[in-house]
Amino acid sequence: LAAPLLKGRVSDADLRAVQRRREFPTRATQRMQVFIQNRVIGRVLGSKEKLFLAVLEQAYDNIRREEQKLSLLDHDPVTGVSELVGFTWNYFVRHPEFITLLNSENLHRARHLRRSKQILAMNSPLIETLGTLLRRGQRQGLFRNGVDPLQLYVSIAALAYFFLSNNHTLSAIFGRDLSTPAARRTRLTHMTAMVLGFLRPGSPDGRVALTRGNRQKVVDKVVPPARK
Repeated sequence: LAAPLLKGRVSDADLRAVQRRREFPTRATQRMQVFIQNRVIGRVLGSKEKLFLAVLEQAYDNIRREEQKLSLLDHDPVTGVSELVGFTWNYFVRHPEFITLLNSENLHRARHLRRSKQILAMNSPLIETLGTLLRRGQRQGLFRNGVDPLQLYVSIAALAYFFLSNNHTLSAIFGRDLSTPAARRTRLTHMTAMVLGFLRPGSPDGRVALTRGNRQKVVDKVVPPARK
């Protein structure tokens, strides 16, 4: 990579070559970790797979139990959604290990969670509660119709998750320290305004925002039509 860097031209092929060279020490380290876990931890607490699944289930149980304490349905719809946004942000800030666990399980393509007999039951009540808040807000004229509670929750979590899990790189590439208390307060304010603005009656929902003329072009660009 030194020669391309000196010439000021680094191609995708150069970057892929660097990535290939980095893979061996990474995989070697991972295999050593697996060996230690299986031979030491596994003998004490059972297989590594079962142990990791138990940790994941406990992590999800913790956040869902904390959410239940919010009693979201005791609030008006706007306050309820705002409380959920604030809670999600603050929980991720206080529990960076939860983000680390999610990153790890996504690398495994949710292999462990797919085996869980509890995970669906843990998470479904949250979506039901959010759906109830949305319906109340719609009846009161506070929220627009047609909002999927699952999609809304995923968006709320994503607004917090991406900012925090990529905080170091975002701070570096934009030249701003996004880890300061002030930066985090600004982020939460921004998140809450975005979510409530999206829910406001009359706000475009993405489908309405696309004009009839360019709607199919945009859809085809994102999801190319199947070849015949």
